[in-house]
Amino acid sequence: MARKRTSIMIVDDNDMMRSILRAMLRGEEYEVVGEARNGVIAVDMADRLKPDIICLDVMMPEKDGLEALAEIKAARPETAVVMITSNADPDTVQEAIMGGANGFIVKPFNAARVLDTLEKVVGRLTQKNR
Repeated sequence: MARKRTSIMIVDDNDMMRSILRAMLRGEEYEVVGEARNGVIAVDMADRLKPDIICLDVMMPEKDGLEALAEIKAARPETAVVMITSNADPDTVQEAIMGGANGFIVKPFNAARVLDTLEKVVGRLTQKNR
């Protein structure tokens, strides 16, 4: 029986970064179901699209990733959120983990790191849903 593709939403204010992530996920067992460029749009889209995983940038205009994380987790605790950041300072990491983040990808990243992190998150989701 074929495994269901994992639905992913990409949230980053940088168009190029969203493009790179989308390209990395193409052809894998992931399906990019939506993209957003800020936390306000991300919260709305997460509610409508109900993705399995959200790749969420920390630093964004209007509503940053930490604020969006709190709102997304409050509405959809079952959605895994992987934070993407160039600022991996301990306070940011701690705040994200306390807010329910399921993983971290630090910029600059490569495809192997992104896919490895997502694979681990999917593994934990699969264990939890058994």
